[in-house]
Amino acid sequence: MKKFLIPLALFLGLVVFLAIGLQRDPREIPSPLVGQMAPAFELKQLDSDDTWRPADLQGKVWLLNVWASWCVACRDEHPVLVAFAREHAVPIIGLNYKEIQPQDTALAQLPAPEKLQAARERARQWLVKHGGNPYLVSVMDLDGRVGIQYGVYGVPETYVIDRQGIIRFKHVGAVTPALMNKTVLPLIRQLGGV
Repeated sequence: MKKFLIPLALFLGLVVFLAIGLQRDPREIPSPLVGQMAPAFELKQLDSDDTWRPADLQGKVWLLNVWASWCVACRDEHPVLVAFAREHAVPIIGLNYKEIQPQDTALAQLPAPEKLQAARERARQWLVKHGGNPYLVSVMDLDGRVGIQYGVYGVPETYVIDRQGIIRFKHVGAVTPALMNKTVLPLIRQLGGV
């Protein structure tokens, strides 16, 4: 009789774990940064040689959106971000992530200033082609170091950062109108951002 109880117990345990796993959203990847200060950085802007840093928005609730022209899912979320920027007074900062990929051999081998210029041109063209620029500022993370600091799993990703500079929410994948209206906007209101 005990011979049958052990496999039955193991089977039931496996069923419980699978049932729990099926209830979870696979796009919700837990981030150790939620509840922590947003990592500090200073990067050159897309549209100028000026730099931007998160401290520039201290005292405001804002969104950080990680994007790139090579990102297919970014095309899906871009109209959502453009509409959100138009309808709400919440700053969206773009983090253009690794715009020049290693497989772009001709561009990847350029000296840093020319590589930055090529990345800027490609990013600007993409924004124009896909409906405009929703970003208050977009900064260039060519080597991906800032993305690593933020724990970027893949592009796109969106973060809500509060008035004190603390990350309050992270979403991996394209944002949707439902996510923005049911999760992001209520959180922004709760944090006093709108």
